[in-house]
Amino acid sequence: MLMPKRMKYRKQMRGRMRGMAKGGTNLEYGEFGIQALEPGWITARQIEAIRVASVRQMKRRGKYWIRIFPDKPVSAKAAETRMGKGKGATDRYVAVVKPGRILFEIAGVSEDIARIALKRAQYKLPIKTQIVSAEETF
Repeated sequence: MLMPKRMKYRKQMRGRMRGMAKGGTNLEYGEFGIQALEPGWITARQIEAIRVASVRQMKRRGKYWIRIFPDKPVSAKAAETRMGKGKGATDRYVAVVKPGRILFEIAGVSEDIARIALKRAQYKLPIKTQIVSAEETF
């Protein structure tokens, strides 16, 4: 699973997800991609599930890029634990996604296969997304 090799601080605050994405809003590598339409957190497990589903659908043809990385630690306290005694340990890592961000890209396969693979990926995402292509954006 994706996670940072090392971090300056083990725990972070939750933060806010206001506004549109500042960067990563255009297709850079592939011909088709998934673009976020609303803000949210995408966990490392979800990214891996999406990668597996899409690559299986493409039957390992073409190339696949993951444009987000889960670098935000989310802490959680154990179930049935009383309040107090500090913040919980790091439970998982998430990628913070804002509207407009390109999440995944595909190249080297036909449009039909790419759209089916990206549709499979969309089912596994916790946010609303749209499929974009290089022809539409330029």
